[in-house]
Amino acid sequence: MSAARPALRAATRGSELARWQTSHIGELLGREIEAVVVDTSGDRLGDVPIWEIGGQGVFVTEVQAAVLDGRADVAVHSAKDLPSAPTPGLVLAAIPAREDPRDALVGLALDELPTGAVVATGSVRRRAQLAWTRPDLTFAGLRGNIATRLAKAARFDAVVVALAALRRLGRTDRVAEALDPALMLPQVGQGALAVECRVGDEATLEAVVTVDHAPSRRAVEAERSFLAELGGSCDLPVGAYAQPAGGADLQLSGMVSSLDGRVMLRQDMVGTDPGSLGRGLARHLLDDCGGQAVLDDLAGTGAP
Repeated sequence: MSAARPALRAATRGSELARWQTSHIGELLGREIEAVVVDTSGDRLGDVPIWEIGGQGVFVTEVQAAVLDGRADVAVHSAKDLPSAPTPGLVLAAIPAREDPRDALVGLALDELPTGAVVATGSVRRRAQLAWTRPDLTFAGLRGNIATRLAKAARFDAVVVALAALRRLGRTDRVAEALDPALMLPQVGQGALAVECRVGDEATLEAVVTVDHAPSRRAVEAERSFLAELGGSCDLPVGAYAQPAGGADLQLSGMVSSLDGRVMLRQDMVGTDPGSLGRGLARHLLDDCGGQAVLDDLAGTGAP
């Protein structure tokens, strides 16, 4: 009889959702998981807007460090939290099958919101797209884990959260409306998990790659390439969503917006190679649709 495999040490944030995600990876792998819980700057500064504490990477840098310094074998992330550029020393070993990427309203559905309703969200992407659709809405900031956001929902007419998080935690009873991507493009990688391991750790890579889901990886790669070409991060009012378009083709929808949602640039593109598709759509928005001017205006105002 072969010896039992040792537990896989997985670096993770300490929230209920992050722990669920890490356990889920263990179930997919059929491996015992030893959680290496890491306190991130994004978690410590839970009341500060993301863009004020460094933007993208505030939920992953410390988690990645635990793998790089040998405290953990893998890091488990929400793919939407990963910077669009690869991290030296780490390889993105697996993107398992993606959960529903849509955003969801908790409280009132969009058509039920009265004129001037207050919607709470810490995401400039969500705020801009809702303002484009409903210019009468007003907005309040919202940070914290899912339990915190749900606990605060009664203070507002609605709050916006990722549907995938509610599904994973068994809280879909709180969903008033799942927002169609035709109305609200998700954040890059939303609904997907990402598992990283050290470059050169072939044993771990060989094990983890078995839970990679090719369609989900191709979609997320297209979205991440789009974001990387924009030179942006998760704290900018940009969104993207890739989905199968028949055969080997992907359809990628992408948007760039002003912070107030008054300027909304959105285009679709179909292609086969995820990286080329993402870069191509980003260049089209930047060079042909006025996206560069929108991003320049954001930079000029000191906005995220």
